[in-house]
Amino acid sequence: MIKTDILIIGAGPTGLFAVFEAGLLKMKCHLIDALPQPGGQCTELYPKKPIYDIPGFPEILAGDLTKNLLEQCKQFEPGFTLGERADTIEKQEDGSFIVTTNKGTKHQAPVVAIAGGLGSFEPRKPLIANISYFEDKGVEYFIKDPEIYRNKRVVISGGGDSALDWTIYLADIASEVTLIHRRNEFRGALDSVDKVQELKNAGKINLVTPAEVINIVGDHKVEAVVVAQALNIEKEFEIECDHFIPLFGLSPKLGPIAKWGLEIEKNAIVVNNALDYQTNIPGIFAIGDVNTYPGKLKLILCGFHEATLMCQAAYQIINPGKRYVLKYTTVSGVDGFDGTRKEAPKQVVKAIE
Repeated sequence: MIKTDILIIGAGPTGLFAVFEAGLLKMKCHLIDALPQPGGQCTELYPKKPIYDIPGFPEILAGDLTKNLLEQCKQFEPGFTLGERADTIEKQEDGSFIVTTNKGTKHQAPVVAIAGGLGSFEPRKPLIANISYFEDKGVEYFIKDPEIYRNKRVVISGGGDSALDWTIYLADIASEVTLIHRRNEFRGALDSVDKVQELKNAGKINLVTPAEVINIVGDHKVEAVVVAQALNIEKEFEIECDHFIPLFGLSPKLGPIAKWGLEIEKNAIVVNNALDYQTNIPGIFAIGDVNTYPGKLKLILCGFHEATLMCQAAYQIINPGKRYVLKYTTVSGVDGFDGTRKEAPKQVVKAIE
């Protein structure tokens, strides 16, 4: 039996930051994740994708964000159960929970924080008859290493942030990039839409709208895609390419967590955002993309905020009746569980005093 103060299900950015916030309150954390390494989608799906909305970082690669979060929380000595899925949960007479994984590993904690991101997921695949044959032969649904596209001809299909971001990123790597979308309007950030248009005007990418890929051509690997113009379905043409990347998002599934008695709405866990992101079951919280509430935004920085408030509430559950006075790391510094001490700068302390 693995015992801890806060059992975090999901080792993505939100879960990792929760370890740091809990550590400031002298609470130990253990994380469970079905993936074989920490980082969640940032590590598994797009480690080389730049992220632009992390405070203090004009640009940071998703994989580097994970490394930084691991470095930040390691002083609080989190435990990890990786490559195992949280399967069942049982509430004990003392109010604690026992969570058992699909491999039989048991964990006990008075507080459970579900930070599972989108849960388990599968890529949404376009309805192209022969697409399965070309998977791993030039068809990719995720971009893990952009270097495999260096000096290659790439066709991207989609209209969301991922399609726009990777079109912009690969414009400087691939020999030719073509973005195809079935509408003239895009769903992504306006700034990204403007950048794509600028690249198109500069002749650095090809933009084909409204249109969609209806077939893939090749013997043993992708050699071209067949494109149909949406306004003229009889007008079809081929675009020669080495890779076809359909980026239509993910189809999320909560998996076994959906059977835990939690209130679910549109495949997300309902929480009380007016207080502490607790679910309908006292002692179980949901933070990050896995939860929902009025005005919810699925952003990493929002997950960081939710993790912070969750830890404050968890402290009261773990230490009933004990008053906690909020301290600022700029003044108090950080005491790690490993004996390390990071002092606050003296000039900052003096200024605040």
